[in-house]
Amino acid sequence: MKFLLDTHVFLWVLAEPDRLAAETRRLLVGETNEVFVSIISFSEIVVKRRVGKLAADFDAPTAQLSPASKLQLLDLTPHHLSILDRLPFHERHRDPFDHLIIAQAISETMTLLTRDEHARLYPVQSLTP
Repeated sequence: MKFLLDTHVFLWVLAEPDRLAAETRRLLVGETNEVFVSIISFSEIVVKRRVGKLAADFDAPTAQLSPASKLQLLDLTPHHLSILDRLPFHERHRDPFDHLIIAQAISETMTLLTRDEHARLYPVQSLTP
């Protein structure tokens, strides 16, 4: 299976793995499973750091993408933006970072690991970590 980590889940994997359910931790290390983090998550981390909403160190997350890591980087492509453009807009959910990550998960047929209840508003397969 292929999993895409929402930004908060990525930060939990790095700094607070006990926040993840035991089953989620097993899925993330499963030998046949692939685990991705979006370049959008890195953008979100930087933006939220700059405005004072997040105290995470930017270098710590980027270090997790070493060749020895199971985490793989998912770049943003024009196809992802095409999927984003076709997603329904929900007035209750206005977070552009979430919209982009959801579009990527749909486009790449990945299961999104997120605690964001708004993910259910979109045609994305998701699991609560």
